[in-house]
Amino acid sequence: MSDPSLKLASEFPVPDRAQWLALVDKALKGAPFDKKLLTRLYEGIVVQPLYTRADVDGATDPSGFPGASPFARGGRASGAGTEGWEIRSEHSAALPADANSAILDDLMRGATAIHLRLDSAARSGRATEAALWGEGGIAIHSADDLDRTLKGVLLEFVPLSLEAGASADRAAELLTALWRSRGTRPDQARGSFGIDPLGTLAAEGRLTATIEDSLSRMAQIAASTARDWPNATAIGIDTGAYHDAGATTTQELAAAMATGTAYLKAMTAAGLDISTALGQIGFTLSVDCDQFLSIAKLRAARMMWARIAEACGAPEPARRMRLLARTSRRMMSKRDPWVNLLRTTVAGFAAGVGGADSVAVLPFDAELGPSDPFSRRIARNIQILLKEESSLSQVIDPAGGSWYVETLTRQVAEAAWAEFQMIESAGGMAAALINGSLAERIALSWAEREKNIARRKDSLTGISEFPNLHERPVERPLPDLKPLRAEAAGALAGAGGAAEPGVSIAPLPRHRLGEAFEALRDDAESFRNRTGNWPRLFLANLGPVASHTARATYAKNYFEAGGIETLSNDGFTDAAACVAAFKASGARIVALCGSDGLYDSHAVAFAQALKQAGAECLYLAGNPGERKADYAAAGVDEFIFMGCDVLATLRAAHARLGVCA
Repeated sequence: MSDPSLKLASEFPVPDRAQWLALVDKALKGAPFDKKLLTRLYEGIVVQPLYTRADVDGATDPSGFPGASPFARGGRASGAGTEGWEIRSEHSAALPADANSAILDDLMRGATAIHLRLDSAARSGRATEAALWGEGGIAIHSADDLDRTLKGVLLEFVPLSLEAGASADRAAELLTALWRSRGTRPDQARGSFGIDPLGTLAAEGRLTATIEDSLSRMAQIAASTARDWPNATAIGIDTGAYHDAGATTTQELAAAMATGTAYLKAMTAAGLDISTALGQIGFTLSVDCDQFLSIAKLRAARMMWARIAEACGAPEPARRMRLLARTSRRMMSKRDPWVNLLRTTVAGFAAGVGGADSVAVLPFDAELGPSDPFSRRIARNIQILLKEESSLSQVIDPAGGSWYVETLTRQVAEAAWAEFQMIESAGGMAAALINGSLAERIALSWAEREKNIARRKDSLTGISEFPNLHERPVERPLPDLKPLRAEAAGALAGAGGAAEPGVSIAPLPRHRLGEAFEALRDDAESFRNRTGNWPRLFLANLGPVASHTARATYAKNYFEAGGIETLSNDGFTDAAACVAAFKASGARIVALCGSDGLYDSHAVAFAQALKQAGAECLYLAGNPGERKADYAAAGVDEFIFMGCDVLATLRAAHARLGVCA
């Protein structure tokens, strides 16, 4: 029989931080602690290698309890509940019939909520421009279009959300009309109209009315929604535009809070009480493969919103944030898209652990065109595995009690709150968009991230690291939109062009982390299609395989990340043999690869011979240290090693080889 009084820990001495630091210093062998073990985030937060109770202030848990203010630990006391979070599938197939087929397939196989992304014509408020119909979303411009899109969908059981941008009020009218025509009771209708005028202005760069009129119209729809559709919400604040433009986590959260504050002011000014106004707002945040930062982001978002709601005088139940998490678009790659499965799995896990009420996992081929049934099935199954196989939804606040997550949550919330206060003190979210101040700060954040991507400090598997030059491309053909647009042009004849916008700004740019490397790969592929060969680089490997493999592999990954095929060999000890192989290869540029010892004894002779043989550019893999001048004098043009600007090197190589000619 077990002894409940047995406490094994009491048999061992309790280590303290000083002892741990002494052991760390011994393991580092004199290397600086700050450089080796501290991680500096784009948010200005320094991540420590170890967290303890001492890192969390106070004797009580500052995160509170699940289902209680400040809601860091979740919006419900029971966690995700017996059914877990909503599995939301997002649809943007251009034709209503195609979208309908995909929607029904998803609902039959695990999805529990549907999101409709309307086309660019609707989102930008230019529905009279037939050329934009079906671009980037579903061509829903009438009640019949929406009815065909949702044919066979039991609206009383399926929550629906809309992404209609500048046409959100019109889309709301279409959806409420459909609910009524199908006999859906008001208490059965669930979903969000997704009205987000400030988010639309940021993403599309225009609104069809002034900001004041847009906010007033939003408040009117919120009031009618609260009155007529008790389980629906009018407003959906989506921070995807800021995230995709390069915003940090704290900038994205600040934008969300500033937008929400502006909407609360508009609704209460229109006569809604604070609880009703809060109940009309939902949030969509992006989560990526930075697992812990994404978890902290969702927890911090709930804390911040609860604080704003409390300051507005809302009772505790009304302070709970309705939160949807969508896996990041900017982290998705077009090349080697199968790696996206790993990215979205990590992001989906973070969304579940972070306590999202609804989660949308993008299919791995989302950046390639219309997703096929296989990719949509995998996206659904990621969530099903997380919920049912891993039982993640059965655990209340899985991250609770982690000193790292608790500390990171607090730090993210504090930094985001400071950014939020900066926006508010300068006139609020509308002013930040109009004067471009927020866009400028986001651009600076993106520039810093872009620099680290170029130097592979932020590595991208399958893109900047371990590229597969000979991968079989995943193709997603676009549908033929000519009949749709011809029909639209006929119906719109005489309607005139799009009305002048009520307000316009430069829209936020949309970035993907791998876009620069993928552009080089695209150029190299075009070169191959023109010439029959990839742009090539000869690897001048020095010595036996064991001596050159590490740096030859480094050079291979380095250059093939830009679509430059590397021609390898088993190594050379004789410069003449190396020159002969180089000439036979047909390559014009060369990289010397070997150990430091072989460089000392062979690099100068090999470099001189290769340059005399016609090498147009000679690289050396590795940091030359004190021998840089000697190698450069022998003919080495550039040195490639950790920390170099890989993109700059690759672009110069492309120019030298005429890749973009």
